[in-house]
Amino acid sequence: MSAEGLSSSSDFIRAIITEDVRAGKFGGRVHTRFPPEPNGHLHIGHAKSMCLNFGVAEEFHGLCNLRFDDTNPTTEHMDYVRSIQEDVRWLGFDWGDRLFYASDYFEQLYQYAVKLIRKGKAYVDSLSAEEIRAFRGTLTEPGKESPYRTRSIEENLDLFARMRAGEFPDGAHVLRAKIDMASPNINLRDPTLYRIRHVSHYRTGAAWCIYPTYDFAHPLSDSIEGITHSLCTLEFEDHRPLYDWILDECEVACHSRQIEFARLNLSYTVMSKRKLIQLVDGGYVRGWDDPRLPTLKGLRRRGYTPEAIRAFCDRIGVAKRDSIIEMAQLEHAIREDLNQRAPRAMAVLRPLRLVIENYPEDRVEELEAVNNPEDPKMGVRPIPFSRVLYIEQDDFREVPPPKFFRLSPGKEVRLRYAYIVKCVDVIKDPHTGNPVEVRCTYDPETRSGLPQANRKVKATIHWVSAAHAVPAEIRLYGPLFTKANPAEDDDKDFLKWLNPRSLEIVNSARIEPRLAQAQPGSRYQFERLGYFFVDPDSTDERVVFNQTVALRDAWAKIEKSPNK
Repeated sequence: MSAEGLSSSSDFIRAIITEDVRAGKFGGRVHTRFPPEPNGHLHIGHAKSMCLNFGVAEEFHGLCNLRFDDTNPTTEHMDYVRSIQEDVRWLGFDWGDRLFYASDYFEQLYQYAVKLIRKGKAYVDSLSAEEIRAFRGTLTEPGKESPYRTRSIEENLDLFARMRAGEFPDGAHVLRAKIDMASPNINLRDPTLYRIRHVSHYRTGAAWCIYPTYDFAHPLSDSIEGITHSLCTLEFEDHRPLYDWILDECEVACHSRQIEFARLNLSYTVMSKRKLIQLVDGGYVRGWDDPRLPTLKGLRRRGYTPEAIRAFCDRIGVAKRDSIIEMAQLEHAIREDLNQRAPRAMAVLRPLRLVIENYPEDRVEELEAVNNPEDPKMGVRPIPFSRVLYIEQDDFREVPPPKFFRLSPGKEVRLRYAYIVKCVDVIKDPHTGNPVEVRCTYDPETRSGLPQANRKVKATIHWVSAAHAVPAEIRLYGPLFTKANPAEDDDKDFLKWLNPRSLEIVNSARIEPRLAQAQPGSRYQFERLGYFFVDPDSTDERVVFNQTVALRDAWAKIEKSPNK
């Protein structure tokens, strides 16, 4: 792509790449990569990285690889590989024929390590892991050189070859870069490049018993693939000098450029892989696809669309400093998307029986309801109306508070798509005193859609016909944590902020009859309630809906709550 054809950059990364293209760096090429480790499931933070890497490649007419950085066989598995590929495809990205693994390069990486040894830039260290940590020093004190740092090149080559041959147990030796133990950057204090691990790799089996560290494999894998811009999150900023040192000393043909950006942090949840594993393994959630989790599987099961997630990632942009993004921004993105595409339906979560006294007992009308006012092409649907209905308990108050315009004794409301009704009596439970039935009369001249139905009332409420309504299970979700930033606590203390009301299962719900055939994966707006997604747990006998998001932002109330 010519420099003249580039649009103005929308963030600092695109500005850097634009300048590189204009300067002819990398021959004007742009080639990025998305490099997940196959040791867990992707979350929305990975979605931001995907959108950035694949997005930049598309904008600059370049390429983006999918590469699995699989250098730690103790935690990696092919199941994660398949899961990650599924998530990347679901989000809408295609790597074409550019699927790679760091394990593809194990022999090349080994030869690069030998090259460093021959140059006197790497050595085999026989200190224990605890001793290496002790020798490393602190942020204010320099490290100490290992007594094995002065081994000859020949001895290092011999030991490294024997490490590869499997002569030594785990932890007996490591290969370290020889840089500067007094460097103010701890990452340059002779970092470890290879460890002995007698563990079978999920792809290479028992072919290797030494494995490169991420810091060693990362830059060289980028270079081997011809990556021009290696986009990483901010925790790798201090590793960039090591990234460049490795590429310089290995004398690679393509010296990729590492650029760091702020990772995505969302309020009222956690992104740490360790913390997510604790939540799943500890049974605090129902699995990796629990709709309360920020995993892509969880968001998908909650009913989020890939379009909404991509719009959210685009909206929050790319920053240089870490910050916490409010969950309300993510929910706004899904509301905008579903408002356009989700058909409307009526559902009553906590039914209160409503009887229209002057409506014929044996009469059933078919009323016409709009499927989506945002999209006239979605048409209309018939809904049955009868003498006995269900309304929401919250839509009736025997003693209404100020500014309560819904149903109460002597007051009128409009039933959505139907008639105006007036409450004339209340039947109560003799033991609790709670209303169990409201008695109303209706005005037959006020049916929606009729020319004469222009009388105004202050509220419209939804309903379902009691004789035709279908039972359903509704799963309502609140924030997983009661603290806005639980991630700032350690791996034990963060659990104390778990919200005991993050999941409420409502079994009393009644839905309009056509939803009995709703298929898993379908999305609906329950009028006045929110957006809901048909869960895979649904059966022919019972439909299960997950609440995707409420119709309105509820986070402001949470932020102001004294009990958070």
